Amino acid sequence: MTRTCWNPVVTILWLCALATVRCSAQTTIGASVVLDPQDVTVIVGERQSFFAKVRGMLSQDARLNLTTDHTDLVEIFPTSIVVSPGDGGFIDRVYEIVLLGLSPGQFDVDANVLPTGLIDDAAAFIRVTVANSQPIILISSVIGWIYFAAWTVSFWPQMIVNYRRQSVVGLSFDFLTLNLVGHSVYAAFNCALFWSGFIEQEYLDRNPRGLNPVLANDVAFSIHATIATLLTVTQCFIYERGEQKVSRIAWGIITVFIVVIVVAGVLVGTATFHWLDFLYVLSYIKLSVTLIKYVPQAVLNFRRKSTVGWSIENVLLDFTGGMLSMLQMLLNGYNYDDWASIFGDPTKFGLGLFSVMFDILFMVQHYVLYRTPQKRIDPIESNLETLLKQPHAITSTDTE
Repeated sequence: MTRTCWNPVVTILWLCALATVRCSAQTTIGASVVLDPQDVTVIVGERQSFFAKVRGMLSQDARLNLTTDHTDLVEIFPTSIVVSPGDGGFIDRVYEIVLLGLSPGQFDVDANVLPTGLIDDAAAFIRVTVANSQPIILISSVIGWIYFAAWTVSFWPQMIVNYRRQSVVGLSFDFLTLNLVGHSVYAAFNCALFWSGFIEQEYLDRNPRGLNPVLANDVAFSIHATIATLLTVTQCFIYERGEQKVSRIAWGIITVFIVVIVVAGVLVGTATFHWLDFLYVLSYIKLSVTLIKYVPQAVLNFRRKSTVGWSIENVLLDFTGGMLSMLQMLLNGYNYDDWASIFGDPTKFGLGLFSVMFDILFMVQHYVLYRTPQKRIDPIESNLETLLKQPHAITSTDTE
């Protein structure tokens, strides 16, 4: 029988060798540099400071070189900083850097470290915005809050009209249903990207120097819009509605949206999609809804030759919000010389313009075409199918 002897010397040597390997595998913690704040706005002809904060262990002198790719937009003082280690090699210093605005624009400024790898410079960048005018920045901010308020309040006049009439006749159920779908997916998109740290990290991984595009007011607006639309839908089950119902065409469109959402969910489950991609699918559905949701209401008004039951205050508030939103984009385009954000990627501006054009159509219907009280037509369906039907005859008075 073979006996195994325990040799303490061999064991100690083995443990020492293992410790050496582990120690050599660890990364030595050195210094890091951060540019703070990472978002700086400077006015043309004025100066604005930011700071390079260096902290950690440093074995030798290093040099921070700031990029000078945008000398036509801004001057940087200084463009290079020598960083020397302190006592014991530890450094904890703050260096002031000054920007002088020359011409409007938006860009990044990086601090590159030499020798390379001596200092962690992953956070050594700032996003610089050079603006023409500080007053325009303030005006743009005020305009933003005004159109946010107008769009938020715009949901309530329709509910008030329905309550006063105790009827939803004249309100397109197709418009209402599509609106509920659009605001629901928009709320899901905003809430997930705003509150989910996991999804936010996915976004930042794809956009390392970007910011979360969803703000608190975006979340508040989308949740409020969903709830307000849902309350309006509830009124349709309580008040007089005639023969109105959601059309087969609208149900077909919604079914397509549901299929797209389910397929995107399956792709996430099979790791083909990321959750961020799933949210982008929801945003595309929202954009699609915005393009088509007004059509049923405009057709219904045309068929009835009346806007009774459709709140004009809702239209006026939506028109105000849309016009101010586009005005803000134009002001920002001038102030930051950022016309590409409008004309290079026209989605947001185009959708705003599209909504405003429908608002103008509704105002023409209300104040011009159907201004005189009309004789009531027999109840008809407020849906897309009316496009394929013949006009109904006028029979009795339509009252509020």
